[in-house]
Amino acid sequence: MPKRILLLGAGRSASNLIKYLLENSHNNDWELTIVERSPEFAEKKTDGYNNVKIVQPESDEDWKRLIPAHDITISMLPARFHKSVLEVCIEHKKPAVTASYMTPEIEALKTKAEQAGIPIMMEVGVDPGIDHMSAMKLIDQIRDNGGKMLLFESFTGGLVAPESDNNPWNYKFTWNPRNVVLAGQGGAAKFIQEGQYKYIPYHRLFRRTEYITIDGYGRFEGYANRDSLSYRSVYGLDDIPTIYRGTLRRPGFSRAWDAFVKLGATDDTYQVKGKLPMTNREFINSFLAYNPHDSVELKLMHYLNIPQDSEVMDKLNWLGIFDDTPIEIDDATPAQVLQHILEKKWGLEPNDKDMIVMWHKFGWENASGEKKMMTSSMVVKGDDQTYTSMSKTVGLPTGIAAKMVLDGVINKPGIHRPIDPSIYIPILNELEQYGISFTEKEMTPEFYWKEPK
Repeated sequence: MPKRILLLGAGRSASNLIKYLLENSHNNDWELTIVERSPEFAEKKTDGYNNVKIVQPESDEDWKRLIPAHDITISMLPARFHKSVLEVCIEHKKPAVTASYMTPEIEALKTKAEQAGIPIMMEVGVDPGIDHMSAMKLIDQIRDNGGKMLLFESFTGGLVAPESDNNPWNYKFTWNPRNVVLAGQGGAAKFIQEGQYKYIPYHRLFRRTEYITIDGYGRFEGYANRDSLSYRSVYGLDDIPTIYRGTLRRPGFSRAWDAFVKLGATDDTYQVKGKLPMTNREFINSFLAYNPHDSVELKLMHYLNIPQDSEVMDKLNWLGIFDDTPIEIDDATPAQVLQHILEKKWGLEPNDKDMIVMWHKFGWENASGEKKMMTSSMVVKGDDQTYTSMSKTVGLPTGIAAKMVLDGVINKPGIHRPIDPSIYIPILNELEQYGISFTEKEMTPEFYWKEPK
């Protein structure tokens, strides 16, 4: 009897997942049902297969009714829906897989999942997901050989591939633009350095960067993620002296982005008022002091202490923020207005390719008391606008995890991250067949960490 897979959502990040499930469906005797509000997203990704059904839901009750009739549910819905999906899966004792974060609300369902006797896999995408698996592989190796972890740093970035990089920001939107605009908000970034707790408030976040180099791809800069401390317990590193996680961009991005932070243009707590339509220039001017004699450019340079010939001004000018271009949205927050402006300049062109970059640094003391250090890096490029690197690195490990659940390889009841060798080793091994692999490199130990400037 065929095993039936229910996929909720067929958006951009699901392209490679759908391809994986269908390419493996005949050998594994799978049938796939895709629930998608915009069926055209799924139709062009399923052409040529007769063992797939696309359902356009009219309400939440439609997908809820489908869960009991399927052997597994894969949720690629926005994060706010996952708790409801998992509650229905637990009620009907059906396993589930999602690439999204394990939130406290979902973690609270762990006992119910155990009582239902089903496995639920969370955080099996790229970040979270591949970051966990690739880190735990080396951390476990170090510990199994008697080593003691002293330092762990990890950075991930969704970027534009070098061959498609043609603007002074060296950046284009490859993921949810809103998340980019709001990045770092909601509290200070927290990490631990040489045993001391460190905090970076939002207004300083993009001026405290760390630089790394990846062979063949050049230099990157990383700014701190909001919470690095929670990963100590996830990775079993509760006593580690240094742990830091961050996001990657190309050098110069953060300094220029800091101008928007300092202006207040990334604020999402109130709506911008004024005559409509407002222009880009009027939007920027609304954050600056009134002066009928100075230009908007001059006021901004004076306010932010930016030299006229700086690369920051080059980047800001290129975005068109000083142009008299009408802003075609009403009742929007500053962050929404900024996103609207950026989407016109940072959108991917039809032939552009995206790129996922991940980099870890490990420092440890081996069984002989010798200090060691190494890096591990991954770079994945997209094929086109449908089969992007983001889709590959999110969708493929999600699909592999779902296969492992269907095959009974993952069968422990409860809600899990992919941090156990029985889970991450098979997934990482299969990902290598798709060109997703890591390059490891030993370094000269440097057991001090200069504070990011």
